[in-house]
Parts: sequence; C-alpha cells; structure tokens
Amino acid sequence: MPGCRNGWRSGWRWEVEESMKTLLIRQVLLNDTIRDVLIKGNRFATIASSVMVDADQIIDGRGKAILPPFYNAHNHAAMTLMRGYADDIELFAWLNQHIWPFENHITEEDVYHGSRLAILEMIRTGTVFFNDMYWFSRATIRAVEEMGVRAAIGRLFIEDRPGHILPRNLAENEVLEKLSVHLSDRLQLTFAPHAIYTVSGQTLCKIGEAARAMDQRIHIHAAETLREVEHAVKEHGMTPIAWLDRCGMLGPKTILAHCIHLTPDDIAILRERDVTIAHMPCSNFKLASGQFRFHEVMEQQGCRVAIGTDGCASNNNLSMLEEMKFAALSAKGESMCATVAYAQTIFDCATRIPAKAFGIDAGVIEEGRLADAVLVDLSHPLMVPNHHLVSNWVYSADSACVDTVICNGRVLMANKKIPLEHEIVAAAQETCIRLVERIRTTK
Repeated sequence: MPGCRNGWRSGWRWEVEESMKTLLIRQVLLNDTIRDVLIKGNRFATIASSVMVDADQIIDGRGKAILPPFYNAHNHAAMTLMRGYADDIELFAWLNQHIWPFENHITEEDVYHGSRLAILEMIRTGTVFFNDMYWFSRATIRAVEEMGVRAAIGRLFIEDRPGHILPRNLAENEVLEKLSVHLSDRLQLTFAPHAIYTVSGQTLCKIGEAARAMDQRIHIHAAETLREVEHAVKEHGMTPIAWLDRCGMLGPKTILAHCIHLTPDDIAILRERDVTIAHMPCSNFKLASGQFRFHEVMEQQGCRVAIGTDGCASNNNLSMLEEMKFAALSAKGESMCATVAYAQTIFDCATRIPAKAFGIDAGVIEEGRLADAVLVDLSHPLMVPNHHLVSNWVYSADSACVDTVICNGRVLMANKKIPLEHEIVAAAQETCIRLVERIRTTK
C-alpha cells in the first residue's frame, strides 16, 4: 500500500497501535436514556448508566445523542471531481457526451484526491462506509486506508465489445488482487460489472461463478431506465432482472443499484434471491430515470432495500441525511399514502440494513458490536424540540447537526472538526483546475 500523506496514519497501522485503547463517551442520550458508552479497541464494550474506568480518551456526551452512522449502499466516490459539471441532462446523453469523455482524462492521482474529498464530505455528513464502483480503485483504497472509514471497492468491468473486457479494467483488477492480502479489515472487494448494456452475458456468467467461488459480493446497476428495460427485452427476450438471474448474478450477496423499473415477476425474483436493492432517490429524480416503488417493493413484497447516494455527478452531494428525507417523501408521494415509509424504516435502510448486507457487524449501538457511531448535536436548532429523535434525524437534520463521527473505535471527526480538512479541499480544488485545463487543451 502506498505510504500515507499529509499526516494521516494508515488505517491498519492505527488499528495495530490502538487496538487495546479505550474511549468513554459520558452521559450521552441513547434510546431516550442517558448512558455512558465504553469502547475498547474497535467494539462497544459496556453501555450502562455509569461506567467508572480510566479511559484513554473521554468525550463529554452531554447535550448529544448517539446513533448508528450511515452505510452508503452505492457510490462513485471520486465523481466529486464532477460535481456540477454536467447537470440537467438525460442519462445516456449525460454518460456518452459528458461523463465518459471527462473520465478519459482522469488519472490515478486525480481519483485519490477526488476520493479524499468524497470521504471528507461523507464523514462530515455522518457516513462511515461506502460501496464504490469506479476507475483507479487502488487510489480510492489508498484514501480509505488513510482516512479511517470503511468501504467495499469494486473490480470494475466494462467491455468494448461482447466478451472483451477493457484492458485497463483487467490491469486495474489484477492490481487489486495483489493488494487484497494487505487490506485492513475495514475494506472488502466486490465484483462490479457496470451494467447489462456494457457487459455481455458471457462475461456476467463468469463473474457470477467467480463471485460464488470467492464468496464475495456483486455490485451492478440494474433496471435504472425504461430504455435499458426495452433494450433487454429486445436483445434477450426478458427484463434486466430476469437476464441477471439467468446469468447467475443474483443472490444474498448481490447489490443492485436503482431497480426503478420492475415487473411483479422481477420483484418476486429479487425477494426469492434475497438481493439488496440500493435506492438513490436524489439521483433518480435528477436524471428523471423514474420513481422507485419503495412501499410496494420493500414494505409489501419484502425485498431488502438500502439507501445510497450515487456519485456527485448525478446527485451533487453525498449526504445520506438528504437521501433519507428524499426516500421517505418519494415513497409517500409515489404511493399517495402518508403512512408509508416511517422514519424508523428509512433510518434502518441507511444504517442497519446496509451494514448487514455488507457483512459489517455494526449499524446498531449495542455491546459487542463494532464501534461505529455518530454523536448528534441536540442543541442545534434543527434538532429542537426533540419529540422524536429519529424523525428529526430523517426529516429535519443536516450536516451541521453531526458533531462527532466514530468508525471502528477511531474518532474521525470531533466537535465538528476533521484533521486536515482545508488541505484536502485545497488539493481537490487544484486537481479539478488541472483536470479541466487538461481536457480543454486536448479538444
């Protein structure tokens, strides 16, 4: 793994050094009760009305609540570099005429700085994990290891013709395999074919076989647009979901991004295969891809749904707080029923459900679980009054309400301050300036 920069210690080195240290959060609100929360190493050790120990680090939790942080089920982190670059454009024109030409000029170092900016934004908005699919994933891994969050990093597959994976994908994925034995336990690798319209059936079948053999997750876009569905029916005689099932791609370790256009048979397949759907309402609305049927798919038919943000090029920010509110309002609007998509249900889709889907022993604040948490500033105007904490968190809060972020027992943000934030932002700004100039001079 490349050496860390700018004062960040590498994640695995920190975990070795700090594995026996203790962190005590005193008098914090947990489930409507004031508690002391003791973290030993990377797990919650004791949660009680009073914990009398000499901890290595003590946080005053008075005036704060402790909640599980967010686990972002679908993202393209380094697309922070394209925030606002190509807005108000239809999906396929957006991809073919703007995004993919832009990405042809991106370097590994660009992805590193874009990923650091994304992680910075995610920490500030209470997210400690993201499921990523992007180019130069080694650079994203480098940023994840340095900044102390969790991530699922995809081996990207795109073909230039059926059965022929892009050479750059093959080369990058080979690098990932070599790195895999050196990764901290905060990282996992996935198989990430882009979509059925960029990866052929023969390759999808091979990916499905490899993922099962290695017991790893599959991450792919699916049923995002009507155009995709129409193409699949014309090309394969079946919907994208049925085609993925035919290719052996669906199972408990499959994450499908979007799933907007589903037939009743599709929904039955997804439920039977225990697939996780990554729901991104903001991206779906912005690209006018359609409206996910949350109430029908999850609450009536019992499919597993987790919330993600998508990348900043199609959403513009990575706030799971904003995404939760949009998910709740979208579900109510689509179903024409105000009593669907309860705040607690939506909150679970952003915390407990994605954590479980990715095999992370977290997503709840309980003794023995991995020590991931956010401390919420209850004195912030958006959190007052506190009639119902989760409702405030889903419908009212923004990033200013996030006071402290803890991942794997490590404090990543304290008192709304993140180490080297200004330096990370400045480096990303300089990267974007150079990148735009590079694009301009090659036209």
